[in-house]
Amino acid sequence: MGYTNLSYLNPGTVILIGIPGLEHVQFWIGFPFFVVCLVALLGNLFLLIIIPTERSLHQPMYIFLAVLAATDLGLCLAIAPKMLAIFWFGSCSMAFDACLTQLFFIHALQGMESGVLLAMAFDRYVAICDPLRHTAVLTPLFLLRVVLVVAIRATVLVGVLPILLKRLQWFHSVVIVHSYCEHMAVVKLAAEDVRINKSYGLFVAFAILGFDMIFVFISYILIFRAVFRLPQKEARSKAFNTCTAHIVVFLEFYILAFFSFFSHRFGHVSPYVHILLSTIYLLLPPALNPIVYGVKTKEIRKWVVQIFVLKSNTQ
Repeated sequence: MGYTNLSYLNPGTVILIGIPGLEHVQFWIGFPFFVVCLVALLGNLFLLIIIPTERSLHQPMYIFLAVLAATDLGLCLAIAPKMLAIFWFGSCSMAFDACLTQLFFIHALQGMESGVLLAMAFDRYVAICDPLRHTAVLTPLFLLRVVLVVAIRATVLVGVLPILLKRLQWFHSVVIVHSYCEHMAVVKLAAEDVRINKSYGLFVAFAILGFDMIFVFISYILIFRAVFRLPQKEARSKAFNTCTAHIVVFLEFYILAFFSFFSHRFGHVSPYVHILLSTIYLLLPPALNPIVYGVKTKEIRKWVVQIFVLKSNTQ
């Protein structure tokens, strides 16, 4: 496809090209992404069914896990339909306002996921470092306030991004070199001064991801210090085991997030490598999170076994 480098005034439509340099194999790339999205949708729906149903999971950690599952579901639904339409049907055009809406939901849900991971780290910190006060501190009202703060913070901070983009009028291109509407990918289309957009984008990234990552690290430094002070090896192992699922989820989210973030702004990786990694970063954790917690949580494993046993008995 040949796109011209003209100036566009208030474009009504943008073009998403998918993965640059791999357009000829995008049809086949769509299938593994579809499988990842399907696993994410089914896994997180399963968590949203089992956690309210199973009374033994009515604990702060699993309430936060249910919120994380809802966030992951939202991320998949915000990205996958349009991305697969590009890969499989060549449906590359998108209304500019719809693009800004997708951009808002992707980055807001990403910010909420980061906040939920911080809340889960705080839960583990109180459970291990001050177990006698765990129930008193993490009350239902406290959990509700935390979830509201996480949602409001992400909504307000990210909500400014599309407003700043909307004020731009001149664009040198309407072709977004990405498989979804990502903030910096849209900013790079502008033919005006975008220093405010770039600066505010950096501020949002560090105010949410940077802030959360620092405090998750601090939580785990304090947790590990408390765990290694326990006199019995069995007690240390049990305490550490309650954190392993969250540690895996935390690492997969933040390592991929910051690699994608810095490679977009400061790196020199190939465009198709960056697009693939940034898409994997958003879609892989939602697929892995239910698996990680399913493997590590006895009650969730029990439900999985019951479902498959009932299926095999009815056949």
